[in-house]
Amino acid sequence: MENISKAKIKWIRSLGQKKNREAEGVFVAEGEKTVLEGLEINQLEIVCVVAQKEAAHLVSNYSGFPVFTVSAMEMEQLSAFKTPNKLIAVFKRPKQVATTSGFTIALDDIQDPGNMGTILRLADWFGVQTVVCSQQTVDCYNPKVIQASMGAIFRVRVQYTDLKTFLKESKVPVYGALLNGTNYSTVRYDQNGILLMGNEGNGISEELLPLVTEAVTIPRIGAAESLNVATATAILLAEIHR
Repeated sequence: MENISKAKIKWIRSLGQKKNREAEGVFVAEGEKTVLEGLEINQLEIVCVVAQKEAAHLVSNYSGFPVFTVSAMEMEQLSAFKTPNKLIAVFKRPKQVATTSGFTIALDDIQDPGNMGTILRLADWFGVQTVVCSQQTVDCYNPKVIQASMGAIFRVRVQYTDLKTFLKESKVPVYGALLNGTNYSTVRYDQNGILLMGNEGNGISEELLPLVTEAVTIPRIGAAESLNVATATAILLAEIHR
């Protein structure tokens, strides 16, 4: 273990910007649970770990990467959150290869990091291996996404691509979540398929609507205008895997 340099602090802080994360091919995870979970995954390459001095013992059994110890004040400088965590780790991004084996979730311009992280967590819970995103969907390596994913970021493949081309080339049914579709509980879901979820405010893009094999909806009983996209994803995944 060694003390952290000002240059290293500056570099880790720079990774708060998407362009720098992409240029370096890395992402940052914060929090004891998330960092330790990432350290246990053999396929991940670890660049470095930063530990507040009183938490350094948590990573003492791991090797193969530098561990920097910092003060509480230095951790505040490094953290992306108002309440800093005691562990931060920088990981190399894994190679992401999409698969349409089983069910895939496709996200059309999801913008909220909390929604994105929750959907990754749902995918992990329901055994969905791949989430395919439009290029305008929020970065899955955004610190808030990683925090909301509760470790799912390490287990779910995330690919950014041209969603129109991806859906066109898919040879499985596309179930699109729409307000005017078939009651989701009456649909017979194929064993392999794609669940397409739209933008929080605008829903599924007009250009993608012709590629939807079956529109599905969650019937409204009360007066709410719409459902949160992550909540709707949870309800639909539960029915698909029932």
